Amino acid sequence: MHPPVAPTNDATALEVRDLGLIPYTEALALQADLVVRRRAGEIPDQLLLLQHPHVITLGSASSRSHVLADEARRRDLGIDLIDVGRGGDVTYHGPGQLVAYPILDLKPDRKDIHRYLRDLEAVLVRTLDELGIRGEPLPDLTGIWVGGRKIAAIGVRVSSGWITSHGFALNVSNDLSYFETIVPCGIQDVSITSVTQELGGALEFTDILEFVAEAFAEIFGPIELCWRANK
Repeated sequence: MHPPVAPTNDATALEVRDLGLIPYTEALALQADLVVRRRAGEIPDQLLLLQHPHVITLGSASSRSHVLADEARRRDLGIDLIDVGRGGDVTYHGPGQLVAYPILDLKPDRKDIHRYLRDLEAVLVRTLDELGIRGEPLPDLTGIWVGGRKIAAIGVRVSSGWITSHGFALNVSNDLSYFETIVPCGIQDVSITSVTQELGGALEFTDILEFVAEAFAEIFGPIELCWRANK
């Protein structure tokens, strides 16, 4: 288990927060606070790693028709429905899925949203490679795919001052049947997969956290990883 460390304001540090399972609205509020503090230079870059209870989120490019489960069905399944301020279409989050929210200052030399998205794809590809899974982006489609099956979704926001929020979701051991309640990222007839489905067995969730953080340090580095277990 990664040891917690004291907060730092070192500009070369990436402070990684292992938040466990937290409600989506709580994570939104935390991101908003950290964006303000990062813009003010009070904290270094942040990487929030967590899981959410069942929730469907609607991005700026979403169509309500891509939510296939009506209110009664969502209530039966315990799924919340939330409009959010990120790009992208409809996504689902739930227990067993790793969600990563980087709060990064892209200044001075990363002020390119397309480059940032490619960097996030590279983080995911490198993480999957560590697990023995060959993931790849596909032309004109968001996220990361394994043999034509989607394993990770990406949706980001870049606010004034070039501070990022939101991020990506990697299917690790989540119940994939919940994706039947949406048209994932607005893509019809898409097949969904997960790390455990591709590997044919379970693995330690904390191992995935380590792989993701290390991949961030490599792609966005040179960066010193500083782990925190608290919010």
